[in-house]
Amino acid sequence: MTTESAAPVAVGDHAQDIPAIVRRLRDTFATGRTRSVEWRKQQLKAMERMVLENEAAIAAALEEDLGRKPFEAWLADIASVAGEAKDAAKNVKKWMRRRYRMLELSQLPGRGWVEYEPYGTVLVIGAWNFPFALTLGPAVGAIAAGNTMVLKPSEVAPASSRLMAELVPKYLDRDAIVVVEGDASVSQELIAQGFDHLCFTGGTEIGRKVYESAASHLTPVTLELGGKSPVIVAADADIDVAAKRIAWTKLINSGQICIAPDYVVADAKIRDELVGKIAEAISSYEVGHPHGMRIVNQRHYDRLTATLAATKGDIAVGGKPNAKDMHIHPTVVVDPDPAEPLMTDEIFGPILPVVTVQSLDEAIDFVNARPKPLAAYLFTKTKAVRERVIREVPAGGMIVNHLLFHFATNKLPFGGVGPSGMGAYHGKFGFEQFSHKKSVMTKTTRPDVGAFIYPPYTEKAWKLARRLF
Repeated sequence: MTTESAAPVAVGDHAQDIPAIVRRLRDTFATGRTRSVEWRKQQLKAMERMVLENEAAIAAALEEDLGRKPFEAWLADIASVAGEAKDAAKNVKKWMRRRYRMLELSQLPGRGWVEYEPYGTVLVIGAWNFPFALTLGPAVGAIAAGNTMVLKPSEVAPASSRLMAELVPKYLDRDAIVVVEGDASVSQELIAQGFDHLCFTGGTEIGRKVYESAASHLTPVTLELGGKSPVIVAADADIDVAAKRIAWTKLINSGQICIAPDYVVADAKIRDELVGKIAEAISSYEVGHPHGMRIVNQRHYDRLTATLAATKGDIAVGGKPNAKDMHIHPTVVVDPDPAEPLMTDEIFGPILPVVTVQSLDEAIDFVNARPKPLAAYLFTKTKAVRERVIREVPAGGMIVNHLLFHFATNKLPFGGVGPSGMGAYHGKFGFEQFSHKKSVMTKTTRPDVGAFIYPPYTEKAWKLARRLF
């Protein structure tokens, strides 16, 4: 990414330049007011109110940007943010407490603890596919940690971006939390300000560029990226349930979700049954989408249709694009070539490849031959199979006998590994991600117990030091 000179940027209902915005946020942080538990709780409760009181407006923006149905808008973008903010407001005082540690004998007398302090002024760059959950969700952790912050929603979801810019200054502290709208050049200029922490959600290739730009300022980063999240369906799986859950998750937001099932690895003994039942589930779920699933824009539509046209696999379900409205019917492709784009690139659409394997060994080898995914899923009834896959398949997160729900809990960290990201948030883990864990040690001065380590070093002192240290 290249940096450009400062330019006026829309912020709410007026224009300001980015360096001035960041200076104001840093000045606010310097006052110390964001460090108090009262400020943090007040802002978190206001965040919860903001999404709940504006449910209809948020749903309308998501419908305009993504063709999202109201239930999916509520479930993914509204309930998730409200729940996250409510949980943080309830627990932030406890999270802020010092964590005392028992010191070694050689460090006594003395006390040691971990002090959680905010980084300062942070930048959160959100994603277009779940514009509220993936912008405001990380913001909850940043607020709980006591930071000031710039929120940069994605320009690919313009209605959602506009609404966020309108709502945030009405509910949250205007001098501490600011929405900056704009395209990639705005993100570049923001990163160039050298924030104290940066959280980016998006694709792996853009994530690399963000990481490179942040590195020049030594800005620590949280990267929530993507990848090809696999679903292993073992021979002993409950095929009925697996098919319904795979189809349901794949169709959420037209498959435009970073933890969607990107491909299925099915045991040959159950593959045909699984494909048939996925087809049945799709037929049932597609009732509300007679023209197919809405794709966000022309570029993504063209990418998906080109990928589908290039497949060497058998199209078992769907395969019909609708160029007029940029819709694609849910599609299942059986045994595509492992080297074709459908199997090498993240799909981010309502297309599901199913790969046939002869054994669990082959399934694990197939998944592990590819970059570490953001999520890995497994369907099995057997404890031994479950434990083996958990142990042998690296991934950012894993669910057994379901999909997606590890994103919805505040009790587990959500994040990637390797090319699927770094760092994690949600609940206490988000608070910790946006906090510096400062080591603190206090010592007594009288009596001066450690005087034996002062020079000149005697043989007796050396022997004593060897015993203690």
